[in-house]
Amino acid sequence: MSKPRVTSRHPFLPRAVLLLGLGLAQTSGAQVLTLGVVPQQPAAKLYSLWQPLIEQVRSASGIELVFKTAADIPAFEDALHRGDYDLAYMNPYHYSVFSRASGYNALAAQSPGRLKGLIVVRRDSRFKRLEDLAGEQMVFPSPAAFAASLLTRRELAARGIPVAVKFVRSHDSVYFNVQRGFAAAGGGVRRTLDSTSPAARESLRVLWQSPGYPPHPIAAHPRVGPARQLQVQQALIDLSASARGRQLLKKLRIHAFAAVDHGDYAAIGALDWQGLPGTLEAQDGPGGETP
Repeated sequence: MSKPRVTSRHPFLPRAVLLLGLGLAQTSGAQVLTLGVVPQQPAAKLYSLWQPLIEQVRSASGIELVFKTAADIPAFEDALHRGDYDLAYMNPYHYSVFSRASGYNALAAQSPGRLKGLIVVRRDSRFKRLEDLAGEQMVFPSPAAFAASLLTRRELAARGIPVAVKFVRSHDSVYFNVQRGFAAAGGGVRRTLDSTSPAARESLRVLWQSPGYPPHPIAAHPRVGPARQLQVQQALIDLSASARGRQLLKKLRIHAFAAVDHGDYAAIGALDWQGLPGTLEAQDGPGGETP
């Protein structure tokens, strides 16, 4: 894989988030692990959802975690390619790429449940079938968002349905654009649709849903030793054993974490994306320009 194109590296986080991360890294004597979270939603929203869970993991297990994300999904891909995150919550396609490119190893994923791509439209729109979207403007969170972009665009291409494609910053941006009528339809997933604003959620309906695939894993970079990886994996699994942990998981729309391994994602790597613009293999490295 070629070297990624240089892009902006702003962490895109509120100042308080940055200061908290720096404080943890400087004052704790324990090994501090960074947890990079794919920016499906705005950074402040991700922080509000993930930071309480991180604190629960630290309280129950002593594992020091620092929340990180990126300005957008291409910047997150650049960071994964460089191996910036000790741990990362990434989509299954990212895992199929960066387990090879950077050595990330899957530890835990949402359980139960399968990841399904959605195409959403306004509830009051005229669209009844995918074919009704021919020639319409559609929005997607990024070229290589697995379920929300790759699976949905793959289905449209397989059916020979031409659409005008626009990429926006996040899943929430997709729902906002469709809600406001700036686009006829957009790609998403159930977890982010359920956690977007009530106004957006209530104004949208699902036009199409993909088959299910393994959900987003939390994976470890190889510099995190095997014993530490097992400790992190168990701490994530143990979250659902306490009332507090279950409450925090519920806010993320996750019932529980269960152990996964590399083999669980073999089918993702075998998917054929030939002819679909936006795959990482079709770009000038992660985060590069989409042809």
